[in-house]
Order: sequence, then C-alpha cells, then structure tokens
Amino acid sequence: MPSGKKAGHFLLAAALLSALLVAPATGASVSSRQTRAYAGLGTWVDIFATANWAQPERAVAAMARVGVRTLYLQTGNYSQPTDLVRRRALGRFIDAAHAAGLRVIAWYLPSFAAPAQDARRALAAIRFRSPKGGRFDSFALDIEASVVKPAWLRTQRLLQLSARLRAAVGPRYPLGAITPGEVGFRRHPRYWPRFPFRGLARYYDVFLPMAYFTDAHVHGSKRARAYLATDVAAVRARTGDRHVAIHLIGGIAGSMSAGDTTGFMRAVADCSPLGYSLYEFPLTSRATWKALATPPAAARRGGAC
Repeated sequence: MPSGKKAGHFLLAAALLSALLVAPATGASVSSRQTRAYAGLGTWVDIFATANWAQPERAVAAMARVGVRTLYLQTGNYSQPTDLVRRRALGRFIDAAHAAGLRVIAWYLPSFAAPAQDARRALAAIRFRSPKGGRFDSFALDIEASVVKPAWLRTQRLLQLSARLRAAVGPRYPLGAITPGEVGFRRHPRYWPRFPFRGLARYYDVFLPMAYFTDAHVHGSKRARAYLATDVAAVRARTGDRHVAIHLIGGIAGSMSAGDTTGFMRAVADCSPLGYSLYEFPLTSRATWKALATPPAAARRGGAC
C-alpha cells in the first residue's frame, strides 16, 4: 500500500463527513430515492453524434417510435473546453423527450485529474435548465478514465467526487454510476485494481455496467449471454446488495450480429435488470430495435446472474 494511505483515509473521511453535514435532513434512505428513470429500454447519444445534435426533435421522435423509454445524453467530457457542450441543443433534447414521454439522463466523463473541474461540470449538468424550465431526470457519472495514476489515487478522487455530488443533490435525487464490466476488469487486471463497487453503493442508486462483450470479441447467443450474466452477478456481489438496481449496457450496437442481440436479450430476460440498452442510438439498426423491443421469456436453466 502506498505511503499516502493515511492521508487518503483522512481526506475520504472528511468528504464523507461533509456529505452528512451538507445533505438536507429529510430522513430519506437510499431505498426511497427514485430509480424509475433508469427502467426499461434506453439508448445513448454522445457528444460526437453530430447528426442527432443537429435535429434533437427528429432524433427523439425516432427513439419514441422504437420503444425507447430513457435517453442517456452526454453533456461533455474532461477534454472539452466548456462545462456543457451544445447548451441550446441540450435544452431542445430535454423538452422534446419530455413531450414524447421519455426520460432524459445526463452523463459526464471525468478525468479525476482536475477534481474541481469534474465537480463543476457534473453539477452544471445536474442544475441545467432548458429555456422552458425542463431539466434532466437524473445524472450518471461515467467512471472509466485512467488518466490519474496510481489507481488508489484515482479511487480516492472518485469517492470524494461522489460524496460531493451526493451532498450537493441531497438524499432523494437519483444518481447513476456507469462502471466498467467485471469481465473487462479480469481481462485487464492492471487497469483499475480494487475498483470500489461497495464504496460507490453509498452514493449511487443505480449501477450501469458497460458489459461490452463486443469489445472482447465474444460472439454468439450463448457466449454473449454468459458474458453479460457474469457482469450482472459481479455488480450484485461486489456491491454487497443482491437487489441493487442495474441498467445493463450490452455493447456496441453496430458490432453485434443477430445472434449477439439474441444473447443480450436472453441475459435481460434471465437476469432481470431494471433497464437495458446498447451503445449507441445512431449505430442501432431497425432489426436490432425490433429485437430489443420484446425481451424473450426467462430461461428455466439459464444459469445464475
């Protein structure tokens, strides 16, 4: 363990104490926070999907037609020059989505190299309002950047940022943690040792594992289903909560075959996550949307999730 262990524990304890002191005394528990924004079929739009940003209303209408219930909309990342990318289009997305009955969740990718910037940009998304007064239904932190080394320092800053966000929003506001998948950790053991699932569970209501079996070149219904089930089971085990809310992100839609999609939907049926999606909207074909709209019945002997 590095020599900064004691200092790290002191800083983390201070952050936790600050969260308790600043959070409103509403008496709400973690279980009382709302997680429904993460339920059902979702889709993703990142800041690089320029065609969708040019016509938010048209994109939302297309999402509604294929049965999407939640749009995950990126507000920026640590390398952008502004806290919020395309502010006007963000407002148009929010208003169009709510008019169509869709929920909208903001997500931001921090580096952990500039803690003040990361906090400011995450809170800018949470506090954003459209010209009509619309706001995001929730916020999810995209936890994957490995800019900061060593990993223990990255973990420390992640937990401090998480405590700060929870303190700022109060106990009832829903927060999501977008995390790497368990199989990915096993394939790359030096990437983020001792990833703090249990620590994050103190602050976040929903876990969104990036269970990208497509990145691991896993193909076929059975292999895809097994990969995804492993990731779901790991989140439940490593958070220490068998009933933790999970939104399963299955992989890159444009890299999936029909059999891969079948395996993904089998995992959805067998593992019963709160919600599910593929990355991302512009890459998802009509045939895939059709498959996503109707999850198959759970298998009797599909294996544990």
